[in-house]
Amino acid sequence: MVAHQKNWYAVYTKSRSEKKLHSLLGSKNITSFLPLRKEIKQWSDRKKWVEQPLLPSYLFVHISTADHFDVLNTPGAVRYVSFEGRPSPIPEKQIVTLQNLLAHRPTDIEVDYSHLEPGTFVDVVSGPLRGVSAEVIQLKGKYRLLIRFESIHCCVHAEVSMAEVSHLIKKSEPEYSLA
Repeated sequence: MVAHQKNWYAVYTKSRSEKKLHSLLGSKNITSFLPLRKEIKQWSDRKKWVEQPLLPSYLFVHISTADHFDVLNTPGAVRYVSFEGRPSPIPEKQIVTLQNLLAHRPTDIEVDYSHLEPGTFVDVVSGPLRGVSAEVIQLKGKYRLLIRFESIHCCVHAEVSMAEVSHLIKKSEPEYSLA
């Protein structure tokens, strides 16, 4: 990589330090992007729209390799998101897409970190399968699940979003007794 070529990188920040780091980097003339979403907060006496980080503890910086340590030496920065020990560049197109999404839909964005694994029991809480409890047998892509209905001993292919299922518990290893 050329030293003067700039790329986007994700920086892991100290907890609740995203806005402060974004401001400090701006004062150093380092381009950074902090994705914020608007949400309404309820206090005992009022409601107020506030901007919260879309990705808590993450900030994106557009820098050359010469600026890597300058970013890390800024209070609030912890480390770069890396692969094999080297900071991983993020394609500009992905940053632009995220910026456009936030510009047009600042309140409709949700980030989901839950992971379903085979053996996890789920309750379907909405959609046509609402009320069904089932075991995830196989994941097929991002939103397609193969689930088993224990009561009728069959598998059903169902397309469900993460919003339609509630995690219950991952099936534990069988217990063996020495009898």
